This record gives sequence, C-alpha cells and structure tokens, in this order.
Amino acid sequence: MKDRGWLGLHTSIWKIASTHVVVDAYTNIYAPLLPLLIPHLNLSLATAGTLAMCFQLANSVSQLGFGALADRWRPRLLVMTGPLLAVVVLSFVGLATTPLMLGVILVLGGLGGAAFHPAAAALVYRLADHRKGLAMSAHLSGGSLGFAAAPLLFAPFIAYMGLRWSPLIMIPGLIALAWTLRQVPPLTLPAAHERSTLASLRPAAVPLALLYFTIVLRTATTYGFMTFTPTLLTQQGYTIAEASGAVSLYLFASGIGGFIGGPLSDRVGPRRVIVWSLVAAVPFMALAPHLPPLGFTAMLAIGGLLLQSTLPISITFAQTFVTGGAATVSSLMMGFAWGMGSLTVPLVGMGADRFGIRPTLAIVAFVPLLAAAFAAGLPQTGAVRSETGTPVAPLP
Repeated sequence: MKDRGWLGLHTSIWKIASTHVVVDAYTNIYAPLLPLLIPHLNLSLATAGTLAMCFQLANSVSQLGFGALADRWRPRLLVMTGPLLAVVVLSFVGLATTPLMLGVILVLGGLGGAAFHPAAAALVYRLADHRKGLAMSAHLSGGSLGFAAAPLLFAPFIAYMGLRWSPLIMIPGLIALAWTLRQVPPLTLPAAHERSTLASLRPAAVPLALLYFTIVLRTATTYGFMTFTPTLLTQQGYTIAEASGAVSLYLFASGIGGFIGGPLSDRVGPRRVIVWSLVAAVPFMALAPHLPPLGFTAMLAIGGLLLQSTLPISITFAQTFVTGGAATVSSLMMGFAWGMGSLTVPLVGMGADRFGIRPTLAIVAFVPLLAAAFAAGLPQTGAVRSETGTPVAPLP
C-alpha cells in the first residue's frame, strides 16, 4: 500500500485519528463541567444524568442512521462537516441558562460527532490493509486521548474565566481541524449489492448480538464512572482542576488500553482478549470507590485501561462478519451500542441521589462480568460474509 506512515499505517489513517482526537475532546466537555453546571443551573444528579443520556443518544445512537447514510451518500462530507458542527456548537455549553437550553446544545453538538464516527471508522477499515486491529486501535485511541485531554484543556480554563467565556474554546479546535481535515481521501461507496442493511446482518445475528450486548454493558460501566467521578472527587475535597486531572488520567489510561488491545487481538484472537480484559477490570473498578482520592484514581486508571482495550477489537471483529457497508456495522457497534449503554446513566444518577455516589459506583463496577459472559459465547474467529451469509474469508 502506498503512502505508509508511522507503524506502517496509511498516512490518512493518522489524519483521521487526529480528527478523532479533536471530535472526542469536544464531545467530552459536559462531564468535566458538571461541578460548575450543577450549581449554575440548579441541577439534581438525576437531571445531570438525564442530560448525559440525551447527549449520548444524539452522539451515539444516531450513528446508526449516519452509518447507513455514509454507505450510500457522500461519506467524505460527513467526515468533514461533523467535526466542525461538534466543535462550534458544544463550545456554547457555558452560555446555557436553563436545563432545556443545555440539552439542545448537547444534542446538536452530539449529532455533529455522530455524523463523523461511522464514516471515519469505515475509511480507516478500508485503508488498513491487513493490519486492521492496529489501524482501528490507532483511530479509536485518538478518540480516547481526546476524551482524556478534554478535562485538562477545558475545565480549568472555564473554571478560571467563567462559564460565559466557554465559546472561546472553539478556537483551538477549529485551528486543529484546519490541519487534520486537509486532503481527506475520498471514500468509495460499496456496490449496491454489498451495502449492509439490518436485514443483511441476519446471517451473523448471533455473534453481532453478543458483541453488541458486550459493548453496551462495557459502556454502561465506563459512562457511569466517567460522569460522576468529578462530582465524587470534588465532594471529597478535590478542586475542579484536580478532579479533571484524575478523570484525564483515567481516560488517558483507557486510550493506552485501546491501542494495546487491537494488536494483541491480531496475535492471540479477539474473543480471548475481550473476555479476559473485562474480567480483569472488575477488581480494580470495584476497589476504587472504597479508596481515598489518590488510590481511587490509580485503580480507576488500571480498570479503564483494561475495559477500553476491548473496544477496537469489538469493532474490527464485527466488521469481519459482513462485507460492504463497514460504516453501518461500525455505527451499530460503536454509536448504537454506546448510546444504549448511556441509557443507564440516569439510573446511576438516581442511585447516587438515594444511596450516594460511592456505593452506587461500587455496584456498577461488577457490570463487566456480565459483559464477559456475553463475550464468552463469541466464536474464536470471525468470517466476512456476503449478504446471503456465505463465508468469504476467515478472520486472520
């Protein structure tokens, strides 16, 4: 393959991964600002969780529609306009004067992120040649690192300047996109007979369903901790900047896990890595809420690394079961599954209102065991299938 860059991957993969850094940084603006937004808008924890759910529905569940669109119409346009919408709209989050206004900003900005993700994942998959695990790890780790950077970049600035200055944070994002979106390669649409529809996924329904529920449960754990960790730590005496730094460490470790998981699955097989990573994460996540802030942060970082290592594997594994329409399959496993996982955040918020954040998160920590039970039913290897269900090629 021509135009190889670092680690032998196509240079455009690194451009798309860099765009992913920007998109996911801005789509993680809400949780780090909750310690400021809760008193400013007089939000209960349950309301804060409901707003997080609405945002994730827009940012994640709608990816299923954008994925189908990307397989049929101008995916390059989605890759370029989605990030711009997310960066600009979400920068106005500090100007919200009511919970409804905040919800509108989160939903519109979330739709921008949703437009980007399926088309970008399909582009990376098609450019990856035989190193699909590594390529998807690089791409998804870019998003994880952007997620990790957001609390460090945005929360201290807005805490110092005030919520009304939040529109200024769009400036670095727009500058970054001016570089990362240059020369985005065209994405060839699959032939009409290769385009995936929900009906065409039926031959692989069982493994796709197992992967889907695995991702939903993993996401429920991740978002439960990510949303309420800043509030828990500030209740224990951390400043907003310190709490944001702790969340960033958790997310940075998660990004490293995502980068490790893909290449590891190329060597030992996806099912094995998924199951054991989920099981291994539980002791660290369960212990974290019972520790003081420093120990909590350390255990959470290790648990996040293990949980996130399963993400790129799940996406590339799912793509091996259906030929054509990689954007549709990616959106099902990323956006739709992530969005369904986010539906549990209001439940976590209600539990936190009634029992406290610490005991509620201690229960959430055991959810990955259920995810591992679903993953244990997966085949050892996948096979790309035609729309008729005929195996075309085994998973390498």
